[in-house]
Amino acid sequence: MLAKDLGSHAKGLAPCAGSSALRKRVASPPRDSDFFTILRGQGLVPIGLSTTPEFGFALSSEPPGQAPVLNPFDTALSPGGSSGGAATAVAAGIVAVAHATDAAGSIRVPAACCGLWGLKPSRSVTPMGPDFGNYLMGIVGEGILARSLRDIVAVFGPFLAKGRAPEKPRIALIIPNRCDLVQAQATRQIAALFEATGAEIIPTPAPDDLGREAHDIAGQILAVSLAEWLDAYGITEREISPLAAANATLGRDMTGPQVFALTRRIQQISHSAAHPFATTDAILMPILSGPPPQIGAFPTDHTDVAAHLAQMEALAPGAALPNIAGLPALAIPLPTSDPIPTAVQLIGPHGSDAMLLALAATIAPPPIAYPGPIAGMPL
Repeated sequence: MLAKDLGSHAKGLAPCAGSSALRKRVASPPRDSDFFTILRGQGLVPIGLSTTPEFGFALSSEPPGQAPVLNPFDTALSPGGSSGGAATAVAAGIVAVAHATDAAGSIRVPAACCGLWGLKPSRSVTPMGPDFGNYLMGIVGEGILARSLRDIVAVFGPFLAKGRAPEKPRIALIIPNRCDLVQAQATRQIAALFEATGAEIIPTPAPDDLGREAHDIAGQILAVSLAEWLDAYGITEREISPLAAANATLGRDMTGPQVFALTRRIQQISHSAAHPFATTDAILMPILSGPPPQIGAFPTDHTDVAAHLAQMEALAPGAALPNIAGLPALAIPLPTSDPIPTAVQLIGPHGSDAMLLALAATIAPPPIAYPGPIAGMPL
């Protein structure tokens, strides 16, 4: 497997978040993090780092000074971000599974761009110790990307209690107006598969306002975290992109009371996001609003952080809501009428990770024709 260049670390593989300045300062870790200790105990062997955008701040994976990560289905397109390197490695067949993290869609967006399975787990399901370097006030989930639900279930086994699907699941179907026909049809196709198993599908309005606020909060957390990160390592603005420098400035300008207020708002949004699950077992909705972004769609040579964040939110409407609310969200891949596959997400209440996996196992989405077999695996 591959470790992501951001998040929990594997022995000998220091994650440096796509930053050459950070790579000059971070020592090679002498032992595995808690997360990778468990993965290695399952027989998974980290052999290298997968590429991320600079400091994880994009829904593409094109760190300054490095080659951009290309989508193996169409090299003019990005595999998404920030776990884009992981997604390309799995979709191209370099490895069977790859470590991924998700603070505002960074597992699910690459899964949708490359037709992969990926689980953004409930808050605190996977360990982030002993360093907690990418904790981000609890909005990050650590996991993997894979070609099969089987591999997701196997890797998450040690982290989850056993769960089972409801006998007659009630699934809210949400399709934001901003999603194109391909993404809407893919979501309805998965809904039809669930309905064929006896699930009740409930059309539901999109929580657009709550999703936008969640995205805004995630943006503020990323800014203040970056400011702290750079200051801790003595990284100057000259060593990073103009976009990263501008974002760090926004973080430094936040006051202590403003940052503290974010913690309260996280809990309030978590409370509001739990309400739908009083009458439904899960929510089914698109991940992307349209096709994967073109290479170069998220440049870092400018200082307009607001425009950058708006572009991210437009590509993945509501993606940050499960992060802020601490909810599990499972990417379910399927082919489309286009050459590029996609994935839609199944979201459940906090702690329902095993139930979501069991529920997904009741359907069989059409298989995806990946560009090649997994290296070392029989055809």
